[in-house]
Amino acid sequence: MEPHLLSLIGFAVAMYITPGPNNIMLASAAANHGVRATVPHMLGIAFGFGAMLQIVFAGLGSVLLAVPALLSAMRWIGAAWLTWLAWQIASAPPPQAGEHRPILGFWGAAAFQWINPKAWLIGLGAASEFTRPDVPLSTQLLWLGIVFFGVAIPCMLPWLALGKGAALLLRSPFRLRVFNVAMGLLLIASLVPLLVGI
Repeated sequence: MEPHLLSLIGFAVAMYITPGPNNIMLASAAANHGVRATVPHMLGIAFGFGAMLQIVFAGLGSVLLAVPALLSAMRWIGAAWLTWLAWQIASAPPPQAGEHRPILGFWGAAAFQWINPKAWLIGLGAASEFTRPDVPLSTQLLWLGIVFFGVAIPCMLPWLALGKGAALLLRSPFRLRVFNVAMGLLLIASLVPLLVGI
């Protein structure tokens, strides 16, 4: 396997498995709704991020890099949306206390990638680091899709397991409340590195 492809695989694994908005929401959803109900959310992330990455890699990234104000605005809009999601997670009632908030689902998770600041930074980073002038763009897009979709599910499964494991410990409403608040705060904290430099 050529070093460029190995490097791309390493980059994809690092980006998918590290804490960020997607993984924190997956763990929270698995804890509150169960693993089976969270699988469409996970698949939506893989599909939505893969599609977004393809488009960014194919040219939208260059537009955003050419207009820094647009990139900055997208980061702030994404940060505002994530802050609202963090509040929704932190204030979610225990299951027996009332209606469950609906899980994000496949299409919601896919659409969320377009306002996820970490997804944009990964897409722009991948485009700037892995674009090769000596390889046809169609070939590069194919490999990019294969690599990022191939590592997505294995890298997100530990976050579902974390949520499921947490659910076993969260039988009391108080413990569930503490977990939800912690997940909401972690989601807010995940924004700090993304917004530092705006």
